Amino acid sequence: MAPRPYWKGHIRLSLVSFEVQLYAASRAAREFPLHQIDKKSGERIRYQTVVPGKGAVPREQIIKGYEYEKDHYVLFEPEELEKLKLESKHTIDLVQFVDTHDIDVLYCDRPFYVAPGGGPSEEAFRVVRDALRRSRKYGLGQVVLGGRERIAALKPCGKGMLLETLRYGEEVREAGSYFADIDEAEADAEQIELAKQLIKQKSAKFDPDKFKDHYDEAMRELIKVKLGEKGAKKVIEEKRPSAQVINLMDALKKSLRGERAERGGAEAGGRARSQRRPRRRAARKRHARAA
Repeated sequence: MAPRPYWKGHIRLSLVSFEVQLYAASRAAREFPLHQIDKKSGERIRYQTVVPGKGAVPREQIIKGYEYEKDHYVLFEPEELEKLKLESKHTIDLVQFVDTHDIDVLYCDRPFYVAPGGGPSEEAFRVVRDALRRSRKYGLGQVVLGGRERIAALKPCGKGMLLETLRYGEEVREAGSYFADIDEAEADAEQIELAKQLIKQKSAKFDPDKFKDHYDEAMRELIKVKLGEKGAKKVIEEKRPSAQVINLMDALKKSLRGERAERGGAEAGGRARSQRRPRRRAARKRHARAA
């Protein structure tokens, strides 16, 4: 079953327009929603929509409002909010192009896969995709998703394209106030060199599958324990090392020695496995000849 598109509309570059469909490129991590429960009865606690002093309010009677003064609201009917004129509601106009390294990761919000909406749209889709790839540029525009207008950055992605929604400048806090108390003195050159060696030894290509959600795994095991399932593991929290004052140079040197020893062990294991393979193959050939 094909996934349902999150959004349908058009991308427009000057007089060129083509239909596209957006698909969510990420999904929320597996969550374990925890409800509020009455400890005595074991029943779930429910909340009602009420007006203080007047009682419960039917859902169809609830509308949205903006508080312009304390306890004073401008009220909006759903139709009024729906009819707000937004040029980018169904069309993403590419109004600017920037170098791929110009957008700080701080502004990136949510990714969407972009696919052509139909047969006639594919030619224009491929032209814009390949032009972006050869130019090494992102196309910028705006799009309305979930009732909010966002900045959209479009870039090639395999045979298709990827659209990332971006935060507005006012949504990103200035870093200066958070870093104001950091000493401006330069770090020790020898310590920097040791840290660089440690970074080099730990460098590898990014593989998200190497990182596990430990909370997720522990929560699943805890639920199994609570339900009395067989084979469930008891979740034991690892004792965290206490914060202590250490000699930075000693710590860097010990870290490097530990990384080298670990790496040497892994390489030795790899060599041993590779040496065992030819022996096994030779043994199989001898058995085959004997047979």
